[in-house]
Amino acid sequence: MESPNHSLPALFEQLGLASDPVEIEKFVTSHSPLKPGLKLHEAFFWTPSQAAFLREEILEDADWAEVIDQLNELLHKVR
Repeated sequence: MESPNHSLPALFEQLGLASDPVEIEKFVTSHSPLKPGLKLHEAFFWTPSQAAFLREEILEDADWAEVIDQLNELLHKVR
């Protein structure tokens, strides 16, 4: 069985955030860069349920983990 392949817009929808490319770029720009060593789910801007989802999906190496890693890289990148 092939594992699901989620996109960045799908992750934003899952998190209850605007998912069009312009809104994703605004989100990344306004929340980055995160401090080195700060785990994505520990960032101040997540609701408790969003943070729990991000943490659990990474810990379980679930099917969302790859795209969560992508978001983590985007938010830690110095622009």
